[in-house]
Amino acid sequence: MALGTQSTGSPRAATLGPDLDRDGVAKAYGRWAPVYDLVFGPVFAQGRTLAAAAAERIGGRVLEVGVGTGLSLPAYRRSASIVGIDISAPMLEKARSRVARLALRNVERLAVMDAEHLDFGDASFDVVVAQYVVTAVPNPEAALDEFARVLRPGGEIVITTRIGAEGGLRRLVEHTLMPITSRLGWRTEFSWERYAAWAATAPVEVVERRALPPLGHFSLIRLRKRDA
Repeated sequence: MALGTQSTGSPRAATLGPDLDRDGVAKAYGRWAPVYDLVFGPVFAQGRTLAAAAAERIGGRVLEVGVGTGLSLPAYRRSASIVGIDISAPMLEKARSRVARLALRNVERLAVMDAEHLDFGDASFDVVVAQYVVTAVPNPEAALDEFARVLRPGGEIVITTRIGAEGGLRRLVEHTLMPITSRLGWRTEFSWERYAAWAATAPVEVVERRALPPLGHFSLIRLRKRDA
């Protein structure tokens, strides 16, 4: 597995500790690869469309983290330059087939890479898109730090994600399900408070948070990197 250059990481992430295993996540999504489009394609279609539209408002060079089978790649205008990464080689094989089949010449590169250790220089991208991936990495804050690092000032991080409950019965259910969902490749209990806490100490500002289907448990989040 070709991982990127290791960053120093985030003290915030180190204190929280991973509740997912990187190799376990890669294996889980390798198992999902043959049926991923069928199972998750229709459910997350609106989120993918809205995320691509948000990225296109900024334009330029786009990094899509967790590109998976490339379901979202046709949604971008051909004028955009897209780099896609994913931890799962089998998922990327599906993405490469999609790029070839649809002649998506604006896709610059697809690579196996760890979201927590991006093999790109500082300020390499105008937009970083992460669709349904933040809750599937072992240390989400470390990944978010990397998104901010490779983003140019004035650019945006566009995230679609499941937002965990802050309390009540749903939070209890999410906590109870974590041992199961972690084996499937994602966590259920990642609350908005955790995003807000990260943003408060990162060089970004929250510019939008919008509920997405199904059931409003998912959100589109836009974060703009402040000018130096």
